[in-house]
Amino acid sequence: MSKPITAAAEGNSPHDRLRALGIELPRPPLPVANFVTHVREGNLLFLSGQGPMQPDGFEHHGKVGADVTVEQAYDHARITGINLLAVMQDALGSLDRVRRVVKLLGMVNAVPDFTAHPQVINGCSDLFLAVFGEEKGRHARSAVGMGSLPNRITVEIEAVIAVED
Repeated sequence: MSKPITAAAEGNSPHDRLRALGIELPRPPLPVANFVTHVREGNLLFLSGQGPMQPDGFEHHGKVGADVTVEQAYDHARITGINLLAVMQDALGSLDRVRRVVKLLGMVNAVPDFTAHPQVINGCSDLFLAVFGEEKGRHARSAVGMGSLPNRITVEIEAVIAVED
């Protein structure tokens, strides 16, 4: 499992924090079916579920608790968070327009007796805290298990973001 991510100095922009973390945002992944990556309604940005797709198109597959460890799935949730950040950047033009991360829904493709869903989705939550800081990055969240996810991906995460005008 990647070491938990800590926020950079509070005065830094999200872009500065990404740079400090060594993260370059990829192009936002394209939808895999008949939907859009995001919808803005007023000051809320609703992000469709993203999965653990690497910039080269490689997707992480498997069942957490069987052939995927909690540590690996944490890293997959972090990758998913990076993809969500890429969609935010594309939708808003700048991550500086994020007023607050409001809510995440994290879904884990897990065996029936798996219980560590929150620890897996922390991969995304820890990233958002590091990028946006405590005030803007702390969010409400649900982390649930699923019997399957599209293409057998290990995690899928969707988000609601409050944005500046």
